Amino acid sequence: MRITSIPRYYRNLKRWREIISILRRYGLADWLSRLPLDSIRDWMKDDQGVPLSSYSREARVRMALTELGPTFIKLGQVLSLRPDLVGSAQAGELQLLQSNVPADPPEAVERTIQTELKGSIRELFAEFETIAMASASIGQAHSAILADSTPVVVKVQHENIRAKIHEDLEVLAGLASLAERIPELAVWRPREIVSQLSRSLKRELSFTQEQANLIMFQEAFGRQPGIRIPKAHPSHSSARVLTMSLLTGESINEVSNPGKYSDQYREQLARKIADLYVEMIFVKGLYHADPHPGNILIDADGTLGLLDFGMVGRIDDTLRDNIEEMLWALSLKDSALLTAIVKRVGKVPQNIDDSLLSNDITDLIATYGNQPIEKIDLATALNDATDILHRHRIVLPGQMGMLIKTLVTLQGTISQTSPKFSLLEAIEPMFKKLWRNRLSPWRQARRMRRLYIEVESLVEKLPSQISSLMELVQSGKLDVHLSHRGLNPSINRLVLGLLTSSLLLGSSILMASEVPPLLFTQGGPMGLKDLSLIGLGGFVLSLIVTIRILLAINRSGHLDPHGESEDHHPFI
Repeated sequence: MRITSIPRYYRNLKRWREIISILRRYGLADWLSRLPLDSIRDWMKDDQGVPLSSYSREARVRMALTELGPTFIKLGQVLSLRPDLVGSAQAGELQLLQSNVPADPPEAVERTIQTELKGSIRELFAEFETIAMASASIGQAHSAILADSTPVVVKVQHENIRAKIHEDLEVLAGLASLAERIPELAVWRPREIVSQLSRSLKRELSFTQEQANLIMFQEAFGRQPGIRIPKAHPSHSSARVLTMSLLTGESINEVSNPGKYSDQYREQLARKIADLYVEMIFVKGLYHADPHPGNILIDADGTLGLLDFGMVGRIDDTLRDNIEEMLWALSLKDSALLTAIVKRVGKVPQNIDDSLLSNDITDLIATYGNQPIEKIDLATALNDATDILHRHRIVLPGQMGMLIKTLVTLQGTISQTSPKFSLLEAIEPMFKKLWRNRLSPWRQARRMRRLYIEVESLVEKLPSQISSLMELVQSGKLDVHLSHRGLNPSINRLVLGLLTSSLLLGSSILMASEVPPLLFTQGGPMGLKDLSLIGLGGFVLSLIVTIRILLAINRSGHLDPHGESEDHHPFI
């Protein structure tokens, strides 16, 4: 631990204790569930009186994050985008995270608006509902009417949320540093996850990014028929206040009622939602990344309205190329090609078993490749694919993880609207179009231009780098540094073992030579006589160190060739 970090740990000591207490409480259910005594096993319960031991590990992680507050809820939501890191079961559970944060009182809302917009509520709005429509982890929403009679929704950030989140981020950074020291957790790169969370929260703490997303989507889809995007009002917005037009309509939850709408209407609606997102993802490369039922409204004429643009996904040319290649490999049922693409796209651990990965991908293709397109459950297929990545510890780029989560959520929304319709039915026609676009002269010209720029940069740098390398060789200053991993404990044990054997040998010589001071000069138990006290002390010390080395080797699991276990899990 660095000395400079001690004041930070001391400052957040109370929060540290609270976090550790909650994590221990939810982690205890692991061993409680194995106890035979029901009275002890059922002692720890949730708010509804249900024993914690009856919940799955994934559910307990979600419950612990919920109890820890807004920052940890956001951590769970970030991890829900990475099923390749936490597994599909945990990612699916984390998608259920909801933040029921109490709304700020009206006077706190008025203070925030007064500070941010430099005017009172009465001056800025013709009407303003002081009771919040909804309250989430970062802010709360109020309905209002502008001076020109435009109905709007005003998102106001919670008054003290910034200090709370910054404190929690400091604590999480400390936890990530500790987790990096544990081999079972270090493979999941906790610092990288916390860094991603920190960037995400800092963006959400400023409504400027969401306002920019609204403007960007207005420019991309504002004139397209069949879709409505809330319009941002920059004159009534700031980093902590966001004003946007009010969208009306029924949510998917209401439309999916079979008693209210016909199956044919709901299937047409599901196709319309699927076609819209397929265009956003595969054509525009800009998509609304949170398509759960509450964020999609249906107008009377069938127009779709999208809400909540805090999370937006983008697909660049590189990611689009990788997706197209994966889809092509799937269509060809070529497991070797798909395995090679996965290894190229993701971060692959050094000790990966290539044959086992190839077998898993072959099984995945065999399971879903022979089914009719309308029979494939896309959410299940994607979850199975991410479980393979999770099992082999292959980490996908963040953009691809977000896309997988979006497709899984979208499939759930479409299935709720019309169980008979599959998202793949809308994606399938895109396959040929994607490859036509990939082979188009315009696309090839862009790729060649990008390749030319990279080659030109390489050609410019290469001569000077070769010259510098040759100068180092000629001057004898070229050094080759070799690094090792995991050898320090083994070397330490080897050195300690050699010292112990030397001590044992020396002690034996001292006792055989009867080096004074001596014990039992007049005879002792079991015929002992003239026993060297120094030799006896060295012998006892060497025996203790030998036992300690054996115990350390046994704890490491390397006392025999079958002692090492690969079954690690990132959660308690």
